[in-house]
Amino acid sequence: MPVTTVDIRPGVSVLAVLRYLNYKPWFALAEFVDNAIQSYLSNREALSNADGGLRRVRVSIEIDSTPPGRITIRDNAAGIAGSEFPRAFRPAVVPLDASGLSEFGMGMKSAACWFSSHWRVRTKAVGETVERTVRFDIERIVNDDIEELDIHEAPATQDAHYTEIVLEGLHHIPVGRTIGKIREHLTDIYRVFVRNGTLDLHFNGEPLVYEPPNILVAPYAREEGGKPRTWKKEISFDLGQGQTVKGFAALRDPGNHSRTGFALFRRGRLIQGSGEEGYRPQFIFQLPGSYRFLRLFGELELDGFEVSHTKDGFRWNDEDEQPFLELLREHLDSEDLPLLRQADAFRALATKRDRAAAASRALERTTKLIEDSITDVLPRVADAVPVETQEAPLAPQPTLARRELTVEFRGQTWIICIELSDDPAEGDWLTVSDGQANEDGAERLEIRIAMTHPFMVLFAQTDPDNIEALIRVGSAIAISEKLARRAGVKLAGTIRRNVNEILREALSRA
Repeated sequence: MPVTTVDIRPGVSVLAVLRYLNYKPWFALAEFVDNAIQSYLSNREALSNADGGLRRVRVSIEIDSTPPGRITIRDNAAGIAGSEFPRAFRPAVVPLDASGLSEFGMGMKSAACWFSSHWRVRTKAVGETVERTVRFDIERIVNDDIEELDIHEAPATQDAHYTEIVLEGLHHIPVGRTIGKIREHLTDIYRVFVRNGTLDLHFNGEPLVYEPPNILVAPYAREEGGKPRTWKKEISFDLGQGQTVKGFAALRDPGNHSRTGFALFRRGRLIQGSGEEGYRPQFIFQLPGSYRFLRLFGELELDGFEVSHTKDGFRWNDEDEQPFLELLREHLDSEDLPLLRQADAFRALATKRDRAAAASRALERTTKLIEDSITDVLPRVADAVPVETQEAPLAPQPTLARRELTVEFRGQTWIICIELSDDPAEGDWLTVSDGQANEDGAERLEIRIAMTHPFMVLFAQTDPDNIEALIRVGSAIAISEKLARRAGVKLAGTIRRNVNEILREALSRA
C-alpha cells in the first residue's frame, strides 16, 4: 500500500487541548454531519454523474458504549479529495468557501479530539482512483512534535465515494439517557435537511425523522363566540445591516413545558433550541411555568448573525439580541393573530402524559432541594419558640397592590384585606393580623404577601398567573390560621412562622 504524508502544521499542540472544549456530544457529532452535507451540496453534479442521480446524502452514526467506547460515522458524500488533505487535517485552516456548513476549519478536528485521542479517517473522493486513510494518535503527535502524518493509499474504483471516521478509546462515552438525548437533538438539528430530502440520517441503525407538534385550533380566548382559528403565523422581518429573520411561530396542542420555545437556524442547520433546550427568552416567554412556556414554539432562520465556533449558539450581544426580541414580540402578538395573548388566555387540560412529565420534573427538583438544605434548617425552625397570631394591625409598608373584601360566615362579618408588599426589608413571605371585632362587630383579617421575598423573585414577579397562584396559597394559609384560632387552637401562628422560615432558608433557591 503506497504511503504519502499530510502536513498538519502549524500548532499541533492545540490538538491536545481540544478534548477540554465545552462541547455537548450532539453538537460534536453534528460537526461530522455538517461536513457530509456540505460535501454533498458542493459536489452534486459529480455525485449525480457517478451514481446516475444521487438525490440525498446518507449519514450513519453508530455508538458502542462498551468501555473504552467507539463511535463510527459513515457517509456517502463526495469524500475528501487529495488536494483538500492539507486543509482538511491542518488545524484552523478556513475553507476557501466559508458560506456553507463548514466554515471555521476546525469542525472535524475539534469534535474528533474532544471525543478521542485515537481516531482515523478513511475516505474515497468521487472521481479519484485512490482510497486514503489517515490515523491520529494525539498523545504521540504532541509528545514527539510530529508535523506530518502518513497517508495510506489503496486503489479504488473511480465512481466510489465515501468517508468513514472511527473514534476509539473515548474521553466522553455516551451512555444511558445521553444516547436518547443525542438522538433527540440530532433529529432537531437536521430537521430541515431531512424534510427537504437532502439528508438521510441514521443513528444506531434507526432513521431520524422530525415529527412536528400539532397546532392549536381554537377560538380566540378573548372573543365571545369566535370561530376556531389555526394558531400559526409566518414571521419575516429585516433588522438592517444584512440581518434578516424568517420562519413561523405557533401554539402547540397539547401544551408541553419541555418541548416549546424557538428553534433558531442558520443556513438550514439548527444552531440553538434543540431537544428540551428551546430558545425561550424571558422578554417573550416570561417566567418558567407561564402559559407561553406551555404552548409557544416555532422555527426561525436567522441570516447575517454570528455563531460560536462550536455552532451551538448565536453570539448575541445587546445590539443584536434586544432589537431582534422586540421585533419578534411585535410580530408574534400583532392583531392579525395575537399568539401571545392567546397563549396567556387559553386554558385546556394538558394530556396526562405531559402533566405527569411536568409533575415528575418539578417534584424531582423540589425533593433534591429539600434533601440538600432542609437538615440545616429544621433544627432552627423546630427549636424556635411557638408564636401566637398578631392581633394588632399590620404596620404600613410600600405596596404594589391592595384589595379589601367583605364576607359573611356563620353570622359573623369578616373584612379581609390582602396587600402585596414592595418592601425589601420584609423578611417574611406571609404576614397575618387577625384583629378583634370592631364597633360594628366585624372581624378584620389582614394578609400581606412580600413580593420582594426571594421565593416570589424566583417564581412570581411579572406573570399574573404565577402571582395569582401564590396569592391564593397565602390567603388559604391565613384564613386557615384564623379558622384554627376560632376553633380554639393555641399558638396557631407557629405553622405560618415555620412556613416563612423554611421558604426563606431552604426553598427559595433555584
